Amino acid sequence: MFGPVRGEWDRPWNGWWGEDPPFHAPVFVLTHHARDPQQMDGGTTFYFVTDGIASALSQAREAAGDGDVVIAGGATAINQYLAAGLIDELQLHIVPLTLGAGTRLFEGVPQLKLEQVRSRAASLVTHVTYRVLS
Repeated sequence: MFGPVRGEWDRPWNGWWGEDPPFHAPVFVLTHHARDPQQMDGGTTFYFVTDGIASALSQAREAAGDGDVVIAGGATAINQYLAAGLIDELQLHIVPLTLGAGTRLFEGVPQLKLEQVRSRAASLVTHVTYRVLS
């Protein structure tokens, strides 16, 4: 998500959003390559976490205080959090596009009990939120 290429990088890169990303809060990025925090406009600072999902979640919870923590990312990261039982609500954004390859969401995740709490359909996407019961 963060870099234009996989692996270590030593060039500045501000993402697709420029100097003022839409987050306006600390963001903890899972990576295999250590990097100094990157402070941006609007209150966003990217922290690069190399010691796993539990550490990233712990740091995010501490930064959020009483607020919510949002985990965003690809299927590999989300599947790790789901398998570890660390997600209590799941927001899916379903787009009518078939991908022929890649990691599947829920791959390697034990069976989950989900309760739908809301949904909203638009012309090109359906947003569904589930509460994770187990």
